[in-house]
Amino acid sequence: MDDLPLDPFNKGGLEGFARDFRAGKVSSEAVTKIYLERIRTIDAKLGSYETVAADRALATARAMDLLIQSGTDLGPLMGVPVAIKDVFVISQMPGPKVGSNIDLPDVMGSEEGTFIKALRKAGCVFLGQTKAVEFCLGITGHSSPRGTPWNASDMENHRAPGGSSSGSGVAIAAGLCAFAIGTDSGGSVRVPAAFNGVFGLKTTAGLWPVDGAFPLDPRVDSIGLLTRSAKDALLAFNTISSILFGCGYQPRRSGVRLNRLCLGVPENHFGDNVNPQIRNAFQKTNQHLQERGCLFENLAVPEAPERAGYFPVSMPSALLSILGKDNFLSQKHLMDPVIAKRIESGLEVKAYEFLALEDKRTESRKAVADRFIGFDAWVSPTTADFAPLVSDLEDPEKGMTLALGMTQNTQPANYLGLCAVSLPLPVDGLPIGYQLMAAPDADEKLLEIAVEVEASLAQQA
Repeated sequence: MDDLPLDPFNKGGLEGFARDFRAGKVSSEAVTKIYLERIRTIDAKLGSYETVAADRALATARAMDLLIQSGTDLGPLMGVPVAIKDVFVISQMPGPKVGSNIDLPDVMGSEEGTFIKALRKAGCVFLGQTKAVEFCLGITGHSSPRGTPWNASDMENHRAPGGSSSGSGVAIAAGLCAFAIGTDSGGSVRVPAAFNGVFGLKTTAGLWPVDGAFPLDPRVDSIGLLTRSAKDALLAFNTISSILFGCGYQPRRSGVRLNRLCLGVPENHFGDNVNPQIRNAFQKTNQHLQERGCLFENLAVPEAPERAGYFPVSMPSALLSILGKDNFLSQKHLMDPVIAKRIESGLEVKAYEFLALEDKRTESRKAVADRFIGFDAWVSPTTADFAPLVSDLEDPEKGMTLALGMTQNTQPANYLGLCAVSLPLPVDGLPIGYQLMAAPDADEKLLEIAVEVEASLAQQA
């Protein structure tokens, strides 16, 4: 692969491309061709893409080049080649398979949703659709119906890529797109980010519209970004939000500085069963930031463990309401066995039990919103352990145990309505993610904090 073209966004990121694109130093067509060549060469092994729309991507890229030459500027993401998780309806691409071989119910419609339209208005070039775990119900990334992408951090051993945005995580880590879109209902952006050594943003649920996307659980579903850096994520977040919200959204830098931050370290739940190497890397990072002026304070988050009782009830119930009992049972044999078993558990859920859990969650969200007063963010390891081998997930019982345990530190943010990011730590060996969580709708400030942390860690490395 010595003649494989280098990832064109690896050095300058989104900001560098935007500058060179407007100066006429690079074209959208040129970088799109590079990504398509990289996909053709590398993705045969990685399997990150479900569909590659080469002709459509090149046509869009050429159109962006003509527009910028004519003086029409669509903004910082104009001409940028992106990958999109295969859960969205996208015009002139195959209907989303959502990682499954079953006949899906018509719950998404045939029109592109608001978010995909916003990407088009931004001038993004759609390279294709990336693989997802079946029905998005899998944190490991292992999914037998459409195949499990190869974790890009270990090209010798097939490790779990993290899910359910498995293809998006692998695609950005392997340099097969400029950035990728994922969805996160329990860690489905942050875990692939942590396992593949990239940056992942889970937006506050309800901030970005999810119409036109297959729903896992509408109460917690959110759209997220997988990028090379926090800096790229902040630029993409502000650009997309500006399009979605128009003049009602005005990005305003909050003046984040490390030596003025107060970061909370949960004393309970988030440190349970954490691999000693990950715990050590997490503590070293906190020490590094503390030496640069960050204030760290311990706190209790008694609501965090409630996620263990909520998601095994809410997600199977939500999926059954979408698939339908008879439809599920008639096609169950076509599904991934671990995922089918999880969905089947929803047949035993009683309505009053679910409603009681939802009422409890409402109370807990209010309590945690108050507990954020005085804190800029909370920190934890993103995952309790490293990415396991895919062979460790092939036994249904073991696979389910790993899947439920892997969400320990990510699900609380979804359960409690927070925004969150996973930042890759500069370590040797398998990647480690550093999670930052913030109060609902504090997404922009959280990204600014992540940018400062990222810059400081880069200096350390």
